[in-house]
Amino acid sequence: MTELEKKNEDTAAAPEIEGQVTKIPYPKSVFLIIVTEFCERFTFYGMRTVLVLYLSRQLDYSDDAATIIFHIFTMFLYFLCIFGAVLSDSWLGKFKTILYLSILYVFGTVTLTLGAIPPLNLPSRAFTMIALALIALGSGGIKPCVSAFGGDQFKLPEQVKQISTFFSMFYFSINLGSLISTTTTPILRADVHCFKEQECYPLAFGLPAVLMVTAIVIFVLGYPLYKIKPPAGNMLVLVSKTIGNAISTRCREKKTNPREHWLDYADAKYDKQLIEDVKVLMRVLFLYIPLPVFWALFDQQGSRWTFQATRMDGDMGSWDIKPDQMQMLNPFLILVLIPLYDVAFYPALSLIGIRRPLQKLTLGGILAGVAFIISGVVELQLEKTYPILPEANYAQLRIFNGENCTYTITTNAPDSKLLNILPLGYYENKYVPISNSGFNFEYTINPIDGGHCPPFGSGSFKMQDATAHSLFMSSKHSKDKLIWYEDHVAKPTRDSPLVRCLSNVQEGKTIKWINKKDNSLVYDEMAYDLNITEIEVGNFDILINDKKAHEVSLRMGGVYTVIINEHADETYSSNLIEITEPNSMHILWLVPQIVVMTLGEVMFSVTGIEFSYAQAPVNMKSVLQACWLLTVAIGNVIVVIVAELALFDSQASEFFLFAGLMFVDMLLFMIVAYYYKPNNPLAIAHSNESEEENSKKSKSDDDFDNKLDTEQK
Repeated sequence: MTELEKKNEDTAAAPEIEGQVTKIPYPKSVFLIIVTEFCERFTFYGMRTVLVLYLSRQLDYSDDAATIIFHIFTMFLYFLCIFGAVLSDSWLGKFKTILYLSILYVFGTVTLTLGAIPPLNLPSRAFTMIALALIALGSGGIKPCVSAFGGDQFKLPEQVKQISTFFSMFYFSINLGSLISTTTTPILRADVHCFKEQECYPLAFGLPAVLMVTAIVIFVLGYPLYKIKPPAGNMLVLVSKTIGNAISTRCREKKTNPREHWLDYADAKYDKQLIEDVKVLMRVLFLYIPLPVFWALFDQQGSRWTFQATRMDGDMGSWDIKPDQMQMLNPFLILVLIPLYDVAFYPALSLIGIRRPLQKLTLGGILAGVAFIISGVVELQLEKTYPILPEANYAQLRIFNGENCTYTITTNAPDSKLLNILPLGYYENKYVPISNSGFNFEYTINPIDGGHCPPFGSGSFKMQDATAHSLFMSSKHSKDKLIWYEDHVAKPTRDSPLVRCLSNVQEGKTIKWINKKDNSLVYDEMAYDLNITEIEVGNFDILINDKKAHEVSLRMGGVYTVIINEHADETYSSNLIEITEPNSMHILWLVPQIVVMTLGEVMFSVTGIEFSYAQAPVNMKSVLQACWLLTVAIGNVIVVIVAELALFDSQASEFFLFAGLMFVDMLLFMIVAYYYKPNNPLAIAHSNESEEENSKKSKSDDDFDNKLDTEQK
């Protein structure tokens, strides 16, 4: 033992002298734990913020599939919290559990980063699934251990005030890490270009991976300072065994040995007081039955609401709000709202009769339902801006005139018998009837002016249903004067607009796109490539063989076609056509639903935990914490089921469904709460002195548990 350790031990053991109590020094080790938690939360929320966009945009999963994967990942993470608690309390202890699972956590973040690097040509989908499994195990497993390990550094009950300060700092570090990561990782994803890609997911995942490595290093550095308690058995396991024994014994002795309560059948093997505590616990858990629906709504901020944001305009003038960046509002509002609740909101609610915890919890759930009604209304407005996509039994037809002449087109298509197309203009029909065998579209194209206008004659094309067919009239193309291609109508899945250049110029010429902001080359192609290209939002000059031909402005969510015609003197005329309207509804319309959801979260989560823990027997706090985490996992299962069923074509209808489920759920909760019999765990006292001492320690641990569980956001 070092001199310093001897001195600290002697100080702690010193008796009261002349009425003064020796002050126990604040454990310095907790500051390392706080920094470790900040780094880990930065890692988790940074990765989670961009995850659904990575799944849909980079790995080409549909929005529904990406939503399902996201919520399955979240579900397993919270289920694995139970594994981490059992592993810590029954075998390894908190320090080793945190260390070993954090190493798996790092492997997961590194695997995710490597899978996102295009030049490596790794099986990205397989790497992502393996990575998410490791991250779920690591983050979920250490979740119930880190804050509890911080609490172990204090001596209770002597340092109850100090431990309260620790958990305030601990909770602040959680939300600070979340706030910074949800702000920065979308910027790294969208504003940094790497490996010739428009979005840099390797950096968006790589920085959180570095932070997780940093977390392990900082955590290990504190090893000489930590108080490390050996595993002392897990109450969750004991409760499970008690319930299992009661059920099995009841099945054998129900007729021969009737009991007043089914848990009484376990009294042959387990302590009577333990059985009474389990009875109280079961009553509290009955209140938990409706709770998962809240988390089903809450966790969609990272999936459905993020996809909703991708269809909105984030233009703020000098900068753009990224769709996934809207998630930063939640931790920001949490830091603002929690102190305001005690100072303003709860006193105001008491004036209208909302004072009891279960009333507040019910109101929190109702607010979540209101948030989804708001999101449904926003989605209804967004649907007005969505393009009409090709449908079954119909095709879409667009004809682009690349000439400086007006043409008359005669066709055999219903409602399109005789068409006039202006110079550099276009015609579209979004509902051309198509039979099962297709439709043979026949057409004759004649110039109105005649003379100098090139003729195109007659032709035919076999059209298929659920397809957007486009025809480009280009006399300067040596091989095909009439060029057919399949068009893209759907809104871009990324932040950037899509553009196609139809150039009626001499073959062999190069077309370049120059960003006017910094005069940089963003794209170049050969004439008649007809590629649809993803280009960032902004203003651009289009150069034909380095000669300016056109100037365009592209906005988020738009699909554009540029028609360019070359004149005999090598000058150009052009026209920009919007195939799909750019995002016109501003992303800030999402703020009300996020604010209302966060108001509901603070009221639901914090109040629910405090009430449940206050009602639980003093030795059952950790068990109840584990069950609370399970409600989050089950809530994500609900989202997976609804997404898998695909009940609605309209996203707004799904939002309204969840709102309805929440209101019905809160009605059921009110009924359950009405019949709930409050419990006073302090009245359940043990008769001998040692048990009273254990109760005092558990009372101190209760303050610790109530603080740590505010992390469940």
